[in-house]
Amino acid sequence: MMPSKYGSDKVERLRRAVFFDRDGTLNEEVGYLDDLSRFQVYPFAGHAVREVNQAGLLAVVLTNQSGVGRGMFPEELVGRVHAQLIAEMQQAGARLDAIYYCPHHPAAEVAQYRMECTCRKPAPGMMQQAAERFGIVLGESFVIGDRYVDVEMARRAGASSVLVRTGLGLSEWELFRGNGSAQPDHVAENVYEAVQWILRNQR
Repeated sequence: MMPSKYGSDKVERLRRAVFFDRDGTLNEEVGYLDDLSRFQVYPFAGHAVREVNQAGLLAVVLTNQSGVGRGMFPEELVGRVHAQLIAEMQQAGARLDAIYYCPHHPAAEVAQYRMECTCRKPAPGMMQQAAERFGIVLGESFVIGDRYVDVEMARRAGASSVLVRTGLGLSEWELFRGNGSAQPDHVAENVYEAVQWILRNQR
């Protein structure tokens, strides 16, 4: 798992967090994001993250980026996308405490990224690394995403989950809601509404 270099390494006390998926949740889903010009943050995303900040919860982004391992774009581009995301959050008065991404895939074309890892969603490795770094209580935290891999990751970590209908969320909800998969605790129209639900239902 590859943490981007944002946020402090200092752990002061046990904390709760909202873990945000990236593509389809904070920014538009465009398939493999292989050019920075295609990166478009949703207009409501900054407001959502800011409310998490104001509530005293950590805001952490977790994203699978297997396009790196598949040779579709360089890992350096992931860093530039995340720098742009940080900048746009700051313009909205919001703060991301950390960003973690997984560039691996079991069938990656680039040998160094070809592996069965513990960080690729739905494995909870990125959540666990953030929990160790920041002292996060995962059982009192939340995951927001547009994919059922986010829901399953939350289940494995003991966290609550919200599925958003942006990105691939609507099609995923229609496909998986009745098939026995782990189900979200709530379904929201977008990440801002998801945060509103979380703030009303904190444990």
